[in-house]
Amino acid sequence: MDIGRQALFTVVLVSSPMLGLGLLVGLIIGILQAATSVNEMTLTFVPKMVAVFLILAATFPWMAGSIIEMTNSLWTQIPIYSR
Repeated sequence: MDIGRQALFTVVLVSSPMLGLGLLVGLIIGILQAATSVNEMTLTFVPKMVAVFLILAATFPWMAGSIIEMTNSLWTQIPIYSR
């Protein structure tokens, strides 16, 4: 149970910057589309994709470090759970 909780927490923590920024960009674009009555699908998709890619590039070292730290923790806990 502890391993699952730790894995779920790491997944939420690592994915939250990308999801949060995607949500924020989508909200801003949606407000602009509603204000200008422009209904173009690529207008929402492309800025979100670019924003998520940029935040992924900016936070990748931290994300990789978090995942590696969790993996090392799991490897060191193998003797405890193999009894």
